Amino acid sequence: MDARKEILRRVFGDSSDSEEDLELGDGSESDPTHSWVPTKEIKGLWLCRDFLSPQNQSSLLTTIQNEGWFTEDSHNQAMRFGDLPAWAAELSDSIHKVLLSSDFVSDPMELRSSHDGKDNISPFPSDLLSREPLFDQLILNSYQPGEGICAHVDLMRFEDGIAILSLESSCVMHFSPVEGTSRDFLVDGDKDPPTTKIPVHLTPGSLILMSGEARYLWKHEINRTPGFQKWEGKELHQKRRISITLRKLCQVE
Repeated sequence: MDARKEILRRVFGDSSDSEEDLELGDGSESDPTHSWVPTKEIKGLWLCRDFLSPQNQSSLLTTIQNEGWFTEDSHNQAMRFGDLPAWAAELSDSIHKVLLSSDFVSDPMELRSSHDGKDNISPFPSDLLSREPLFDQLILNSYQPGEGICAHVDLMRFEDGIAILSLESSCVMHFSPVEGTSRDFLVDGDKDPPTTKIPVHLTPGSLILMSGEARYLWKHEINRTPGFQKWEGKELHQKRRISITLRKLCQVE
């Protein structure tokens, strides 16, 4: 077994002789682990609540720990560009494969972009799914209880299409429209942007995908100070949260 296969085996567990068969399922409607839900208020925002099984989450966390990403409390962020770690490259490939095989439409090339104002029928439009690789930049963050991230739109140095995988602690990510958002981009003909923030509950192993309006016209934040992390009226119990963000760098001309 070569080094890359051994890393993948440690991360995703033993499945078969094929390194493409990673217990992630085929993304079909019959696979309950990959149920994709669009956020009706925000075009281009999709959630897969159980993208990774508890076993795969545990294996992935063990690999992150063994690789020494967060050896000290002061080390709470790590980035990689271009050549991703084997486990991150496999995660990117798995997201790509699941999206292509999911039964949103019969032919992935028929996927419509969420940019054109039509109904979302896939988490990523066809132009994103056709790029290789799907992602080439990794940012790994470790948040202690009470630590979050302020409202922001990801830098324009990254292309459209962002994936965020959550591990360990549940949290609520809030989305708010960018100031001065054009009325042409509002959902369902709203005359004004919503004044309240749109909450999205992220559980361990969940994956969110942002493209189009969700990526460019909505800020996202996680406020983990006491009183802000509530879901269905209950305060969420906070522990350490690990987030894995995958993006694609813009090509330099």
